[in-house]
Amino acid sequence: MLENQKSGFVMDVVELELFVNNPPHGFTVESSAGCRVVKWDQESSCVFINEIQTGKGKVIFCNSPGRKVTVRTLGEYTDLRRQLTSKTIYILVAACTETKVEEKRNCVRALEYYVVAINGNHPMIRWEMEKGLDMTISSVAGESYIVDVDISAALQGWVGEGFRILVDMEKVKPIWKNTHFTIKYHSDALFDFPYWFGYSKRQFKVTYHGR
Repeated sequence: MLENQKSGFVMDVVELELFVNNPPHGFTVESSAGCRVVKWDQESSCVFINEIQTGKGKVIFCNSPGRKVTVRTLGEYTDLRRQLTSKTIYILVAACTETKVEEKRNCVRALEYYVVAINGNHPMIRWEMEKGLDMTISSVAGESYIVDVDISAALQGWVGEGFRILVDMEKVKPIWKNTHFTIKYHSDALFDFPYWFGYSKRQFKVTYHGR
């Protein structure tokens, strides 16, 4: 069970299979046509998870926009900002390994998938989210932006440097992949030069300073 049922919850990390087999409060899982469909309470959660094919079948998070969420008006952006700073955010990350051969081929192998839950309503997380959004999107009116919200630092801070995954009887330190979600603000401005020339892509990190 995720720690978001506890007082003072900041974040938690749980294996995808454990999450699906024992969903936390506000989540239900149904099996349909060989898929596991995860439904969730949209009043208390923001889920940014694409459907995923695992060794035990496909997992679909119903009504999730996926890892990329697009807003087209200032009102939509304001509503998304409110959600990010008041609800629990869920992201699916991959714990990977990279051999020398895979490194040369510029590819990695996923060892395990984990659901990361971050409490956007926690004062520390809310402050970091608001600060990051203020720095990257100072004024969205008339401009398009692509903003990556990166949780890699928070994830690494939570699991610790000693975290290992058992692979073929050997403990392996994972390489974390897919540790962000993306906000795309699309403006219909006629002369949106920063967006056209690729200068509108921004990033900020959410950190975690100890369990």
